[in-house]
Amino acid sequence: MSNLDKYNKVFIKTFSIDKLKLKKLKYQSINQWDSVGHMSLMGALEDTFKITMDMDDIIDFSSFEKGKKILKKYKVTI
Repeated sequence: MSNLDKYNKVFIKTFSIDKLKLKKLKYQSINQWDSVGHMSLMGALEDTFKITMDMDDIIDFSSFEKGKKILKKYKVTI
């Protein structure tokens, strides 16, 4: 499974959403992505990619697309 597939799967599983909604997904654009959902997402991403993100990156992780750029800092290419 590619890193993109893993990344997509984390969002789909965490937020129970359809794959077609991923590209436009932003923090608080759906009810599931609130502060609690955000921390669940961060934990799932850290577990999936075996990384530990800095608090600044967790706070800055504001969209599906922005997350791809943030993960590059941790040598996770999506």
